[in-house]
Amino acid sequence: MSTDTAPAVSSRHPSINMGSSIGLLLVALPVFLLAWLIIFPIFSAVVGTIFVRGPDGATEVSLASYRFFFTDGYSLGNLWLTLWTTAVCGILLLAIGLPIALYLRFSQGRLAAYVQALAIFPMFVPSIILAYALIRTIGPNGTVDLLLNSVGLPKLRTPYLTPWGPVIGLVWDNLPLTVLMLTAGLSSISNSAVEAARDVGARPFRVVIAIILPRMGNSLLVTASFAVLGIFSAFTLPYVLGSASPEMMGPFMQRTFADMNDPLDAMTQAVITFGFCLVFGIFYIRSIARNREAQL
Repeated sequence: MSTDTAPAVSSRHPSINMGSSIGLLLVALPVFLLAWLIIFPIFSAVVGTIFVRGPDGATEVSLASYRFFFTDGYSLGNLWLTLWTTAVCGILLLAIGLPIALYLRFSQGRLAAYVQALAIFPMFVPSIILAYALIRTIGPNGTVDLLLNSVGLPKLRTPYLTPWGPVIGLVWDNLPLTVLMLTAGLSSISNSAVEAARDVGARPFRVVIAIILPRMGNSLLVTASFAVLGIFSAFTLPYVLGSASPEMMGPFMQRTFADMNDPLDAMTQAVITFGFCLVFGIFYIRSIARNREAQL
């Protein structure tokens, strides 16, 4: 029997090796693009802001651009506004998206389909169109102002060109992805666990607190990480809807590079922005690693 099985086993090795080689080739291109388009520019920006040309033309190590950023009141104000906007948008996204996801997870019928369609609809609207739609709706002399004026009410104090303008736009723009990710996380919760809690008299709020949320910690972390990464680096909505001073880091970098013709400070701002995003990216990677360990 050993002589019959030996050739069969040995004949499988070429196919296994061929499959591994094909798999490596398929992975090589995405890894190369990742290194070329993301890792190399990050490394180049970090090096370019530390090793700079001195007055005599020689390259020297200098942290002057970072020192300027963290001692300049205007730069710190822009960073604080970006952190504030990101935190407020993240809280609002979870506060709005979680009830919608819970409704979609445990409801059926035509109404649930309509709610899902409305929640996902902003995903198909470009940010620039969304920005101008909000301006025409809640901006000065917009639709809301016209409706209030028609019934004799005072004009709306518009959030346009205030810190709340980007908040409204970014929450609207990121809500579909938040709802989809939370709904996917809720799909892992079995109906039997929820029904068992209801059978012993648990109210809906108690079911959410004691049964659902403890099992969604990982999904909430991943959702918050994606929202923070998208909001912190946003450009279009803060540029169109936000105030000119202070401004979020995206418009701040563009204005420093294009209007002030200062590539070094613009790269420094980009590296600092990447540093804050890296913190939330680490949370996401750790969450994925924990999921893989739990499955093994």
